[in-house]
Amino acid sequence: MDTLKLGKFEFKSRFILGSGKYSLNLIKAAINEGEVDLLTLALRRANTGNVENILDYIPKGISLLPNTSGARTAEEALKIARLAREICKSELVKIEVIRDSKYLLPDNYETIKAVELLVKDGFTALPYMSADLYAARAMRDAGAAAIMPLAAPIGTNKGLCAKEFIQILLNEIELPIIVDAGIGTPAQACEAMQMGVSAVMVNTAIALSNDVAKMSRAFKLAIQAGRNAYLAKIAPINEFADASSPLTGFLRD
Repeated sequence: MDTLKLGKFEFKSRFILGSGKYSLNLIKAAINEGEVDLLTLALRRANTGNVENILDYIPKGISLLPNTSGARTAEEALKIARLAREICKSELVKIEVIRDSKYLLPDNYETIKAVELLVKDGFTALPYMSADLYAARAMRDAGAAAIMPLAAPIGTNKGLCAKEFIQILLNEIELPIIVDAGIGTPAQACEAMQMGVSAVMVNTAIALSNDVAKMSRAFKLAIQAGRNAYLAKIAPINEFADASSPLTGFLRD
């Protein structure tokens, strides 16, 4: 079985679905059509009062990946993660530490510190980060279970803007690399998987499409296609034309 392994956790699907920006009644359709196993979740959406709770719309058997959205420091990330663990009953956590309100770029320095704190507290930590080799190494050494570099600024749908830097991480970091943020089309998700990333996380491209269920299914198929292409080893590019069958040899007899 070609499964996605994140620490002690294992998943059949390599398609991770974000849950932001959806109306709650569309969450279930996106999950089912995408056949996802793992759903990211911001703590502020898992309300426990007398209002609609996103947890009521998630099918049974789906694993939750709470994130620390809203954290500006490592200490705040730890507090949010602990609250999420109580509410979602999940040791998995996606670390988000963002102080920049304009571009929403993750703070790699604080994220490294957050990984150290959360791992010591028993979490399986998946840090969201800008694709930087030195930061990725530090997160790995701090105990991260995977590295989650952004492809492009979150919510932009610009695709693999950081492709060359992600490739460096693939070459040098012995952990699952999960492309997170910026993927805008199924073709871009397929391209990322062909590079050899372990999984792709998608949110905005599905949530803002005209047909959430159909787009989720399209991403599922694209991610599967890209993974199969990577495992099959894509044929090299040739400088010159090379006929796939003889052009004249059959005339010699």
